[in-house]
Amino acid sequence: MNKLEDNGHDYRKQSASLHFWHASMIAFLALSGLILYSEYWKALLGEARLWIKWLHIIVGLLSGFMLFSKLRLTISLWKHLQDKLWQRLNVITMFLLIICWLISGILLWLYHAAGPSVTNAALLVHDLLTWIGLPIIIYHSLTKFEHLRVIQRHQSKQDSEDGSSIQEPDKSPLYTRKSFIYMVIFGGLAISVGPNLFNWIRNLLSGQELHKTKEYPVNDLLPTPQPLSASFPPIGGGASGEFRIYTVTNIPSFNNNNWSFTVDGLVEEPAVWNWEQFVALPRTVQVSDFYCVTGWSVYHNTWEGIPLKNLLEQARVKAIAKAVRLHSGDGLYADSLTLEQAMQNNIMVALMHDGEPIPSEQGGPVRLIVPQMYAYKSVKWLNRIELIETTNYSGYWEQRGYPVDAWVK
Repeated sequence: MNKLEDNGHDYRKQSASLHFWHASMIAFLALSGLILYSEYWKALLGEARLWIKWLHIIVGLLSGFMLFSKLRLTISLWKHLQDKLWQRLNVITMFLLIICWLISGILLWLYHAAGPSVTNAALLVHDLLTWIGLPIIIYHSLTKFEHLRVIQRHQSKQDSEDGSSIQEPDKSPLYTRKSFIYMVIFGGLAISVGPNLFNWIRNLLSGQELHKTKEYPVNDLLPTPQPLSASFPPIGGGASGEFRIYTVTNIPSFNNNNWSFTVDGLVEEPAVWNWEQFVALPRTVQVSDFYCVTGWSVYHNTWEGIPLKNLLEQARVKAIAKAVRLHSGDGLYADSLTLEQAMQNNIMVALMHDGEPIPSEQGGPVRLIVPQMYAYKSVKWLNRIELIETTNYSGYWEQRGYPVDAWVK
């Protein structure tokens, strides 16, 4: 081969290698994104979800770096596609999709600096690109890789006819068109359909009637709390947005025999209520927005419950107490607020949402609502408030990398 042919061969080899790694990254992002999106996997993985999230972020950033590393090769390809409008359009579409995907992902990663209005839009874009843009990118990767193989076969034929040494096409044992399709399709099906299939088989073997299977456990607590007039119909007009279900354990369920609510620790008058006593406590109504660190928000929620401040004043907090530790009824999750934070007026121990009892998947029968902080502070299935002396207590997610400062921008 002469020098020009060697350069062409190197170009094809580099382009094939870059497409292999970039397509592999896209496949990983797609499959890990489905895991992060699926409610089943959120509950099953628990804290492991955080590590998958960080891997998702790191690989996403690497895919962006890989995109820019392909610019020189893309410019060369662009010149070869001078008279091929549709192929040029394919290249432009691919770059725009990945750039928008990368930018929206970075905004979600930097949620604390971006603020909820930005991250909410970024999450919508990211989700749309996942379901719409991903098939286009996979198609581009497959067709581009096959195009390189055709060029290589054509070059090998020319070399043979010219009497040159035959250069075998580059082949990667890890990446073929068929294996890539199988990896994405069957991996996606296993992640998204697998949990439902597993539950169906489990119910079938256990003799349960499938049509009676409930998606979430249901609390069985009597009496049912009756909403105040300001709560039903909701003075906020009804929540706008959709709650996504996150949990680090299986969703618990409660009844009158296994539920109680406790205020104890550094207080003069510790108290324990059963359900009948707790629903009889005076309640108030407030309207507030709800923000999650993963980017989504639910606006104009009408919450009804007991201000946390009222419970603390009733318990007569001791002077040495500096913080409030908040325990979940799942037996694992906990978080904390400083005493100064806990005494703010709009922090609520809520029983009702938009005039209805809070369902189990959203943290009912009782959950904390801290409107001005991200939702990992709004402890689900709240059943104990403990006054403590230290302000250095780290909650479940703070121990795993979330910031203690959860204020919404």
